[in-house]
Amino acid sequence: MTFENILVEKEAAIAVITINRPTKLNALNKATIQELHEAFKEMDASEEIRAIIVTGSGEKAFVAGADIAEFADFSTEQGSELAAKGQELLFDFVQNLSTPVIAAVNGFALGGGLELAMAAHFRTASSNAKMGLPEVTLGVIPGYGGTQRLPQLIGKGRAMELIMTAQMIDAATAHNYGLVNHVVEQADLLSFTKDIAQKIAKNSPSAIRHAIQAVNDNYKEGTNGFETEIKNFGTCFGTADFKEGTTAFLEKRKATFTGK
Repeated sequence: MTFENILVEKEAAIAVITINRPTKLNALNKATIQELHEAFKEMDASEEIRAIIVTGSGEKAFVAGADIAEFADFSTEQGSELAAKGQELLFDFVQNLSTPVIAAVNGFALGGGLELAMAAHFRTASSNAKMGLPEVTLGVIPGYGGTQRLPQLIGKGRAMELIMTAQMIDAATAHNYGLVNHVVEQADLLSFTKDIAQKIAKNSPSAIRHAIQAVNDNYKEGTNGFETEIKNFGTCFGTADFKEGTTAFLEKRKATFTGK
């Protein structure tokens, strides 16, 4: 599949999706959101891909927000539809993807950019990264899950402060808050993140898929994450990966997982 706004590279079991709108600091517009949806969907369906990294092109920005010109004259109904469609196509889609997604935040991650990074299963960042939700400076609130995921990741008080002040935080503060797992120099960010992805790729895709669902269900209203864990734990016993993993352990060899 050919894309205009993103690049997709595959390296063994790892896919790297790069948002490539450097003249717009990789800002998200509807076309880019659609392309990202298609790319994530394609990589998730691939039996070869075991982990996905999403990052931004260049050295300035991961994603510096949404393309404001695209919705500046929207009505109330259009605004609601924009948020609902974006969450469905990209942000909720990424959070619930069966294949692990790591956001490698290589610069500014603002507004929709931070919301995309937060939708990933976890985050790494370059030392020059800056993160924030500046939407209230435009008279609007975060609409792609920011008001929900930020408190989950850093706590209600800190999230309220960042949303209401619209202030950016640096990578060190983001790491201290637990918003990102690791901070490295920009030149090392992609290779460092690939190393983590390679560790993930060696493990059972089936088990990881069930673990993602169980963790996510803890944050879903009306869903009991403990019940999901019990069900998914039992389901794993019926998989080829469980058979291979336990057999390999008993035979003192490395397992070769198929994801089945």
